Amino acid sequence: MKRIYANEEVCIGCKLCEIWCVVEHSKSKDIIKAFKHELQKPDPKVIVEISKPISFALQCRHCNEPDCVYACISGAMYIDEDGTVQHNADKCVGCCSCIMVCPYGAITIARDENNNVKVVSKCDLCPDSDVPACVAHCPNEALVYVEEVID
Repeated sequence: MKRIYANEEVCIGCKLCEIWCVVEHSKSKDIIKAFKHELQKPDPKVIVEISKPISFALQCRHCNEPDCVYACISGAMYIDEDGTVQHNADKCVGCCSCIMVCPYGAITIARDENNNVKVVSKCDLCPDSDVPACVAHCPNEALVYVEEVID
């Protein structure tokens, strides 16, 4: 299975991965419309952590043994047939159990237009694209989408 890997040595903390993630998951798929005209833009499913001089993009690792799936009380987190860890927002009750058990901090709270906790948000590897948006738009190629590296 392909996974996204971050190379913090070339990440400059520009957060373009976050921006293009929002665009990819928006209704319009247009950068201007997504940020200026859509009433509720999606939360980025990748988060750039910056602690100068180091910065890197953090997203779901799609673990082989995902604690988030095992902790999910509603069945909203699940392992898809392709091996990726996915989230069904319609089943999510917003209990945040998955957030508490994720060892990478890759799952975040998604809020509605009134800033209420609605569901959680995590990387879905952009299933409608050959390459996830964050990887495709990283100017320094700090994010790569490759087959799993097994040590």
